[in-house]
Amino acid sequence: MGAVDAVIVTGAAGALGHAVVAEFRSRGREVVALDRAGERLDALGGQDGVHALAADLSSRAAVREAFDAIPVECDALVGLAGGFTPGTLADVDEEVLDSLWRSNFGSALWTAQAAAPLFAARGGGAIVTVGSKTAVQGPAPVAHATSKAAVVRLTELLAEELRGQRIRVNAVLPSVIDTPANRSWMSEELAARAVAPAAIAKVIAFLCGPDAAPISGALVPVYGDA
Repeated sequence: MGAVDAVIVTGAAGALGHAVVAEFRSRGREVVALDRAGERLDALGGQDGVHALAADLSSRAAVREAFDAIPVECDALVGLAGGFTPGTLADVDEEVLDSLWRSNFGSALWTAQAAAPLFAARGGGAIVTVGSKTAVQGPAPVAHATSKAAVVRLTELLAEELRGQRIRVNAVLPSVIDTPANRSWMSEELAARAVAPAAIAKVIAFLCGPDAAPISGALVPVYGDA
């Protein structure tokens, strides 16, 4: 893995995405920022060292098209793209299930599928997915938590399948992240315990770097007390 290669970040236009992009840029890594088209993605693309590409990350064909358009060599993928819908068992319907399955599991699967051969051709790489604390424990919205549980299991399976190609696959498991959107509904007590995006970004960058070379298949809790 060449240290000068770029990092692909999906869901880059979100609050955590911005923090992850900033962390990698602070380390001298160029970033390929993938997300839905919009002003936030355009703004990212205006930053030095950031290559912005718009794509529907829940679509296999759209992901393939976006990866074909990547203008730089890459050796890491950070899959932040996803969605959230609250709801109990009684609230789940076909639309909610399909949306969360495609945005959470589908985006992780299709981007890993597109990235793996690129990384293998370069001698290896790193993939970091984003699961959730609720994917492995505690009460949670049914459809969201189960879609994230699928991402967690995908991470474990890919770590085994891609190990021989020197591609490491790990997941971070956040809970409540301290973002402006979350601040709109959080209590002061919960806001005090929420984890800053910048702190999670540092863990992600570590997992993509050479110091994490022995680590694959790990599910890393990044939720602190939240």
